Amino acid sequence: MSSKIKDFESAIGELETLVKQLEAGDLSLDTSLELFERGVKLSRYCHQRLEEAERRIEVLNERGEVRPAPDALHADDDEPDR
Repeated sequence: MSSKIKDFESAIGELETLVKQLEAGDLSLDTSLELFERGVKLSRYCHQRLEEAERRIEVLNERGEVRPAPDALHADDDEPDR
């Protein structure tokens, strides 16, 4: 497990692997804590990268002007898709 996070896709892949290892439940407490700590770091990194990507998304309106992404991209996860 490398401490340097290369990119979003690598971080997601490593996070998925960590979750599977933790869910298996056959690790020592110390190892589980180390993996959990790494998972938190990866999760924070991914969340930050997603927020950065969201801020970069721009939509062209009918007149060709650049404007921020629609509010639909900022909707809460609890709301059902329509």
